[in-house]
Amino acid sequence: MNRIIAPNDLMPLVAKQAVALLDVRRKADHEASDAKLPGAQWFDPEQLSEWSWSLPKDQDVVLYCVRGGAVSNSVVDALQAQGVKARFIEGGIEAWKAAGGTTVAK
Repeated sequence: MNRIIAPNDLMPLVAKQAVALLDVRRKADHEASDAKLPGAQWFDPEQLSEWSWSLPKDQDVVLYCVRGGAVSNSVVDALQAQGVKARFIEGGIEAWKAAGGTTVAK
């Protein structure tokens, strides 16, 4: 499975609610922001072992951090190793917003 998804490719999937969206920004980054992708749930990447088991194995999971760097890569690695169909947004929430993707207040 591909590790990344471009914001423009994700937009129709979000509109159809066809993916599970995970916000895995570090706690400080999450708290400093007032926006998230519609339908996204925040999961602390530092607590990955405590919540990763609860994710669906039969649904596509797309996650994001601030810019699609180290946090997204490490979480995708761990989730794919557990059999989760996980990808991350190329460029993170910043690229999503730059591409015209909608956000909602968290």
